[in-house]
Amino acid sequence: MTDAALTTAMARSERDTVDRSPLARAFLYALLVAISFVMLYPLLWMIASSFKPDDEIFTSTSLIPSAPNFDTYRRGWNGLSVGFGQMFFNSLVVSVLVVIGNLLSCSMAAYAFTRLRFKGRNFWFALMLGTLMMPQHAVLVPQYVLFLKLGWVNTILPLVVPKFLAIDAFFIFLMVQFFRGIPRELDEAAVMDGCGPLRIFLKVILPLSTPVLATAAVFSFIWTWDDFFAPLIYLNDIQKYTAQLGLRTFVDATAQSDWGALFAMSTLTVLPVFILFILFQRLLIEGIATTGMKR
Repeated sequence: MTDAALTTAMARSERDTVDRSPLARAFLYALLVAISFVMLYPLLWMIASSFKPDDEIFTSTSLIPSAPNFDTYRRGWNGLSVGFGQMFFNSLVVSVLVVIGNLLSCSMAAYAFTRLRFKGRNFWFALMLGTLMMPQHAVLVPQYVLFLKLGWVNTILPLVVPKFLAIDAFFIFLMVQFFRGIPRELDEAAVMDGCGPLRIFLKVILPLSTPVLATAAVFSFIWTWDDFFAPLIYLNDIQKYTAQLGLRTFVDATAQSDWGALFAMSTLTVLPVFILFILFQRLLIEGIATTGMKR
């Protein structure tokens, strides 16, 4: 398609959008609202169930509780042998440390792949990308044996320390694509001013990489905060449980389950992720949109 034909098609599309009747726009908006409601219904049902009596949770599909019950939040927060606030704090500590580790290690690895010249750079980069296709369960047993011999089991070290060693290849690849869009002329100007590789990384690359760093930080926090499998493998003491493991303790197949408290604490665990996304939404979208694009 020629440039003229493409321009004509785009103009026609814009004219059709402008000329769309109010009835058509109303129908479109109603359809989008309906689809959004269907997608949000499970979340809304969970929030509504946190205020319902236990005998009403699975017998009513209404999102409006007949008699709002705020006692579920008290039971969930204080009903376990260890306060849910302790588990909430444990999750926060692990998530923050993982974010710091990923930003430090992955940004340095990405800088090395994009700006430094060393023997076998392409080979090591391809090998790093190959780890993206390796299932986590394939290395689960060797990792557990290693951490067990180091005496790290039942501590947060297996959840945190590997992140300081740049094991998340996805974030390295994401940052590599972003760093490639930063003009090398800036590096050359910094070299003329007497900057070495470290100062170029700290003074030139990082200040220009706020969107991709925010993207990596948000995804690192969300994935760590929502992680259930890794804490389940390495943590045995309830004092060290994360929030996700704490939610599991409300459901017992051999005894009575407190569904109201479960939904109440589930609602609270969603709040940090929601707040984080709202605060960094602009940087998150910018980081994803500009990754790999020439600027």
